[in-house]
Amino acid sequence: MIDTNELMSMAESLPIDIKTRLIDRLLYSLSPSQKEIDELWAKEAERRVVEVREGRVERVPGEKVFDEILFPPIRAI
Repeated sequence: MIDTNELMSMAESLPIDIKTRLIDRLLYSLSPSQKEIDELWAKEAERRVVEVREGRVERVPGEKVFDEILFPPIRAI
């Protein structure tokens, strides 16, 4: 197995075009693709719909949510 320093040294010695491809692949591996993100959001949305239908969550009107975001209550210290 290659140790970290040896791997870094090998990567630094690569030609720029290969370094660029390596960087792209490493960055891609750090975060899921858009398709994966979309699939995760779809599952989350389905889970939330079930919670609403089953009455497990309190529904809050959008107007109230935005009022609280834009005009948060002033709290005494």
